[in-house]
Amino acid sequence: MYNWHPRDFLHRQRAYFHSRFVQGPKSQFIFEFISFGIKQAWACLFGGLMLLILLGTFLYYPANATLARYDFITLMAVVIQFILLITRLETLEEARIILVFHVVGTVMELFKTNVGSWVYPEASVLRIGDVPLFSGFMYACVGSYIARVWRIFDFKFTRFPAIKWQALLALLVYINFFSHHYIWDFRNLLFLGALILYTPCVIWFKPDEKHRPMPLIVGLFLVALFIWFAENVGTYARAWSYPGQEISWQMVYPAKLGSWFLLMLISFVLVAWVHKPESNQARPN
Repeated sequence: MYNWHPRDFLHRQRAYFHSRFVQGPKSQFIFEFISFGIKQAWACLFGGLMLLILLGTFLYYPANATLARYDFITLMAVVIQFILLITRLETLEEARIILVFHVVGTVMELFKTNVGSWVYPEASVLRIGDVPLFSGFMYACVGSYIARVWRIFDFKFTRFPAIKWQALLALLVYINFFSHHYIWDFRNLLFLGALILYTPCVIWFKPDEKHRPMPLIVGLFLVALFIWFAENVGTYARAWSYPGQEISWQMVYPAKLGSWFLLMLISFVLVAWVHKPESNQARPN
């Protein structure tokens, strides 16, 4: 039986366009740049589809619909996850990572909405307390991206930090998201710990034929930056609101970048725990 996979189709298309258009270093650079963008978009598949649903339902969802908008978003998130699995665009291993991050995010949502950090202004049936169930899928988008981009770009590392220290940092990050409401907020120490752990590390990613290097700390910050951009789209679409956004939308404070950087570390460590990458001191091919 023919065992088709969407990845095979994409690889064939890549080979076709490369043979047709790449004729030297300059065209290879352009091709690699475009390939990088396509791979990033492919890695963002779950998150991108969720943002389209948030925006689409904000702009066009009927106000008098029997099914609440939030419930529709939840059901669509489940459908997307199911389609990704049956089409093998997402592996079972990635789905397990996403599920863990989904649970981690939902628990934090229950706490944060209770203390007033943000609110979900619309009514729904599919919810736990003040938290609609689609919220966990928004965290799952981050986990999905990290898991998919790791595989798609064939990550390699130089001077990769020990998993046990990364796990300890991730645990402290998670604790601080709760504890800072009652005791001293020690996130500055967490930022310092992240700098100490990740600054020496180099990540090697493969946009096309060769692995390219980047300081891991830079890559982590860029991921947090794009999550912040996505969060602005989500709040514009009234999926949730921060204090000050109740009447009219305004950009999410740039200070939230730090929170997303720390939260994204939890997802990164979960993926690293599964992949168990070995630090390679030699330059990857």
